[in-house]
Amino acid sequence: MGQWVDLTSSDGFELPAWVARTDGAPRGAVVVLQEIFGVNAHIRAIADRFAARGYLAVAPSTFARVQKEVDLGYSAGDMQTGMALKAAVEGLPAPGVLSDIQAAVDYAVRHSGCKVGVLGFCWGGLLAWRAACLLDGLSAAICYYGGGMTTPAEMARQPRVPVLAHFGQRDHWIALDGVQAFARAHPTAQVHVYDADHGFNCDQRASYDEAAARTARERSLAFLAQHVG
Repeated sequence: MGQWVDLTSSDGFELPAWVARTDGAPRGAVVVLQEIFGVNAHIRAIADRFAARGYLAVAPSTFARVQKEVDLGYSAGDMQTGMALKAAVEGLPAPGVLSDIQAAVDYAVRHSGCKVGVLGFCWGGLLAWRAACLLDGLSAAICYYGGGMTTPAEMARQPRVPVLAHFGQRDHWIALDGVQAFARAHPTAQVHVYDADHGFNCDQRASYDEAAARTARERSLAFLAQHVG
């Protein structure tokens, strides 16, 4: 079971993060990046499950700079709220929340003594991609249906660590031709497409697909074992 801690970014900004610790010495660490719904029950559960598998897991609130304590569900109203918060964060002056993610990476390094991977979902998948290209201290990145990753500006970035990306073939937010273009632009990245919709990994959403989630989870764990520990 995890607990809330406070992280301090390079500019002195303090943000909360859900930290789930292992029972013994960790095999590695992972920074878990939220969807547009905050560090909610789903994201906290993912962090807890990684801790149960031997990883120190840190899930920073990437909404903290625009609104504290965001914990949304998956209704239409929650989605509208989350999209507005995401737009507000994306509108922040550079580096935006990347310095907050760096603070989470640094915390994971200090408290695990291990290699660190980053894993993100939806908007968090996009942030994980940016982290893979721009941040220090990472050894791997996993992106689940990262909205925006397939735009020309994002595809132009170059990752500094191995990348694994999961997409849904029936995702109405991310066009399949964009996914294919991303795979061509980054042939060293592992790109997998599932017969599933956006959000297929979240068992709290109607789009949850158990088979796709299980396969993606197995691939993600193998990827982390290879690159993080």
